[in-house]
Amino acid sequence: MRQRWQDWVGLVLGAWMFFSPWILGYSATAVATGNALILGVAVAVFFIVALANPRIWEEWINLALAAWIFIAPFVLQFSNVAAAAWNHWVVAVLIGIDALWAMSETAPREQHHAA
Repeated sequence: MRQRWQDWVGLVLGAWMFFSPWILGYSATAVATGNALILGVAVAVFFIVALANPRIWEEWINLALAAWIFIAPFVLQFSNVAAAAWNHWVVAVLIGIDALWAMSETAPREQHHAA
C-alpha cells in the first residue's frame, strides 16, 4: 500500500499537540499540558502506524482522539485558559478532518481487498 499524505499531516499535528504547551505558553496549566502531551503522543503513534500500513481502524482511533481533544477543555475544566482551549479545539478539528479524509481514501481499497 502506498502512504497517504494525510498520515504525514496527522503526524505533524500530533507533534504540534505535544509541543504546543511550551510554544503557546500554557505549560503552567498542568491538566492542559498533560492532556496535550498524552494526546499528542497518541495521535502521532496512530498516524505512524498508518504510515507503515494504512488501515481504516487507525483513522477511527484518530477520529475518537480528535473528539476527546475537542471536549477535553470542558471535561478537564481548562476552557478558561484561552491558548490551551483554542489550541485543543483547532487541532481537534484538523485531526478529525484529516482522519475523515484518509478514511475516504482507505475505505474503498479495504472493501476491494475484502471481496
